[in-house]
Amino acid sequence: MENKIAKQREFFFSQKTKNVEYRIEKLKKLKQVIKERENEICKALERDLGKSSVESYMAEIGMVLEDLNYAIKHTKKWSKREYHLSPIAQFPSSSYRIAEPYGITLIVSPWNYPFLLTIQPLVGAISAGNCAVVKPSEFSVYTSKIMKELIEEVFEPEYVSVYLGEKEVAEELLECKFDYIFYTGSTRVGKIVMESAAKNLTPVTLELGGKSPCIVDEKSNIRLAAKRIIFGKMLNCGQTCVAPDYVFVQKNVKNDFIKYCKEYIEKFIGKDWITNKEYPKMISERQFDRMINLIEKDDIIYGGEHDRKSLKIQPTLLDNKSFKSKAMQEEIFGPILPIIEYENIEETIKYINENNKPLALYLFTNNKKVEKRILKEVSFGGGCINDTIIHLASTKLGFGGVGYSGMGEYHGKYSFKTFSHYKSIINKSTLIDLPMRYHPYKKINDKLIRMFMK
Repeated sequence: MENKIAKQREFFFSQKTKNVEYRIEKLKKLKQVIKERENEICKALERDLGKSSVESYMAEIGMVLEDLNYAIKHTKKWSKREYHLSPIAQFPSSSYRIAEPYGITLIVSPWNYPFLLTIQPLVGAISAGNCAVVKPSEFSVYTSKIMKELIEEVFEPEYVSVYLGEKEVAEELLECKFDYIFYTGSTRVGKIVMESAAKNLTPVTLELGGKSPCIVDEKSNIRLAAKRIIFGKMLNCGQTCVAPDYVFVQKNVKNDFIKYCKEYIEKFIGKDWITNKEYPKMISERQFDRMINLIEKDDIIYGGEHDRKSLKIQPTLLDNKSFKSKAMQEEIFGPILPIIEYENIEETIKYINENNKPLALYLFTNNKKVEKRILKEVSFGGGCINDTIIHLASTKLGFGGVGYSGMGEYHGKYSFKTFSHYKSIINKSTLIDLPMRYHPYKKINDKLIRMFMK
């Protein structure tokens, strides 16, 4: 492993990846191969997670192609020097920043969106001029295999290499020296990654998770709120880092909200959810069992059924009367939605702020005062007003967490920035050399210095 990484370092020092046209050429080739092998990718996602081809394209392949198109179009512009005004004290000079690649980057990706969350950061690493080592999840076996094949079809092994295998492979990789590490996954493993990176003072981006709340107040469109929350919760069977984790709903509209939630669950997947091929499954028996353990029968409003053979769990609504319930002790990451009533917005703000900062927050309201207050008083990675999930689908916005939900951001230009170090340069003229900064200072009139620096 170390020998292979050493060869990648040699390739990086050849300066080949610093050629912007070369990067763009590789991004175009990656796009072409993805389009050619789209059906194979869809089949792999179906085998791993039970995703339909529509969901696979909408939530993984299509988003990767969007990011690729954006990077192909803008990488040349992003790579140019950024000129800035020089302070008057440095007259005459020019000031600019140069984006340079870090070098050899490690990308460790998860199983829930295995294609999207592997290839999307890779697009950022390549557009910025880095070499990359990719470690896909061992749980999304079929998607990891097809990704290895297509990456090896596009890139030389000394440019991008892929390592498959169990967690021991990831552990061995983390013992190697990298110039940047990009990790997507659980907070628990994120701490391990950060600890390993600290040994070499390697910078990291951590895309983690957390309990992302929804708030539905009485001034919202209750039916539409239920529709969009159920969409967000059922996407990938709830196995989404920014899925609505639980809902605060104002007391006087709670019954209507629950009624509409039930209506849209049945409208989206029907009552025969086990045989519905468009409804995904849990990734493994371990995750399936974890979900079943979170369902407390006395709290079930709707659902609660499950089928071990297909690893499917019926979308389940829980009436959470206590924050001490099992479902409120950890990120759910499945098709279970606790519903908690509140009377005053202060209750929701207090609870969210007293717990770990969430990756996402979704506020449903037409009350501008409530909107302004939530955005001002609550810290979270990102989110939506009157919708769920969609904020991560924009190439124009950065995506990332804060605190326990992560650090750093990516997507679009933010991916390029994440995988780049910016060198700040002042190019000073040699035509004029002002004497005021040189010894002996006792001969300097400090009024002149104060005139320039204040």
